[in-house]
Amino acid sequence: MLGEVGEIVSTDVAPTAEALGAPPQSATTDDRGYFKPPAAADAVAVVGPRPQDRSATPRVPRPPRRFHEWRRRYGLVVLLLDACLGLLAVVAAMEFFNSAGQFNDEKSLVLALGAALAWPLAVAVCHGYDQRNIGVGDDEFRAVIHAAVLAIAAAAVPSAVVDKYGVVALSVTAIPLAGAASLLVRLAGRRYLRRQQRLGRTVRRVVLVGSASTVTELGEVLDREQHGMHVLGVCVPDRERELAERAGLQVLGSLDDAAAVVRAIGADSVAVTGGEATRHLYLKRLAWALEGTEVELLVHPGLVEVAGPRMHIRPHVGLPLLHVEQPHFTGWRRFVKRGTDIALTLPFLVVFSPLLLAIAVAIKLDGGGPVFFRQVRVGLEGSTFTMWKFRSMHVDAEERLAELRRENPSMGFLFKMEDDPRVSRVGKFLRKFSLDELPQLFNVLGGSMSLVGPRPPLPSEVDGYENYTHRRLLVTPGLTGLWQVSGRSLLSWDESVRLDLRYVENWTLTLDLLIIWKTVFAVLARRGAY
Repeated sequence: MLGEVGEIVSTDVAPTAEALGAPPQSATTDDRGYFKPPAAADAVAVVGPRPQDRSATPRVPRPPRRFHEWRRRYGLVVLLLDACLGLLAVVAAMEFFNSAGQFNDEKSLVLALGAALAWPLAVAVCHGYDQRNIGVGDDEFRAVIHAAVLAIAAAAVPSAVVDKYGVVALSVTAIPLAGAASLLVRLAGRRYLRRQQRLGRTVRRVVLVGSASTVTELGEVLDREQHGMHVLGVCVPDRERELAERAGLQVLGSLDDAAAVVRAIGADSVAVTGGEATRHLYLKRLAWALEGTEVELLVHPGLVEVAGPRMHIRPHVGLPLLHVEQPHFTGWRRFVKRGTDIALTLPFLVVFSPLLLAIAVAIKLDGGGPVFFRQVRVGLEGSTFTMWKFRSMHVDAEERLAELRRENPSMGFLFKMEDDPRVSRVGKFLRKFSLDELPQLFNVLGGSMSLVGPRPPLPSEVDGYENYTHRRLLVTPGLTGLWQVSGRSLLSWDESVRLDLRYVENWTLTLDLLIIWKTVFAVLARRGAY
């Protein structure tokens, strides 16, 4: 993103509003070579007006906020779809439980229409339509799950006392249906957003403000992850302009020019990083200068891979302090995680036992040999266990691997080839849909693995761990995880470790459920599977 702006506009000449995608304005450059907005914008520089003077301050005509307008429309569409899904879910449940004809009266119609209002209301209470969460992170999905739990509890309490119309049965059936459908809607919407963002649409146009080093770091993070942000440029201290330009950043002005630049080029957000930009009255004055606009003021605390639920703002003697909770891996959290593993694994094994048997027969017919592949892996707190998989390779796979390592000494820990000669015909099909990993469900029942967690490493991998990488062993390894839904075999070793550590630092039950949900689609899409 940073490089794209640099290709459009030379760093030797200040960029124009037209080049940065904003409506044309009479912008020029000042004697320092910085972007200079129209004269009226000079009055809203960061060092500008105190609150009592704002009424007399001339304002620059605001360019269209395409991102904010689109975000509002998107939120409205999702809300209307949730209302329709709530109605359809209740109607479907009524049809299922209507054997005695108890849902043929007018009260049933009122109940169905009430559900069309109650379901989006429950999602709204759980901040499911908060525009700040649309298209970013997992909060959208988490809100739907919380809303489903809230709705079931709200319907079950009164209905348990007077259940003339079978509302309990309806609730237990209809609410999960509505929740699953709403998750599908958001998943489809997220994919639509990704396609639009690759075309340069529905993106949040942001200006980074801070020291050269901090804006460079933040820009790299935004480039690496899909945040839906397009960096237009940066504002840095005058003395660091040359340093920022050498780093490939498009410098739009100094810190004092930030508000004027943001207004003039039509940015949607301004992200403030560390250094001088977060000291003294700078942030307060920047917020004053942006009042009356739809420009978001974002502050980057310098924390990476720490999820929102662990961070809280706590005022202390007039200072807003960011409190970061320590991750917890014991007590009731581990008990809940273990209970969830058993509750989900047992029914799955019962339902899909014919599939497991069919796979075993296919492996046996494809060249003979053992059905299962067993391997020692490292689990919770460094303990070892035997991990089970369906055998997907030829019987002499280990000898072939040793030969490949001799031919390719640069191979790292995560050795995988897209066209691995060690894989059998049946094995290729099993790997394509991750069916070879199904026997690990028995590891989950035994407690050596969990449904969701870091990838279980080999002892040889653990021997080469750096100190911080050992944190992967603080939780039980999983059958799936962030690495599974983020690229699988396409990930490098460093990316796999980073995702595992993110999971360890930010585990919640909701995160586990979201990963399981996304795993289904990742497997069906066969992304990175070989």
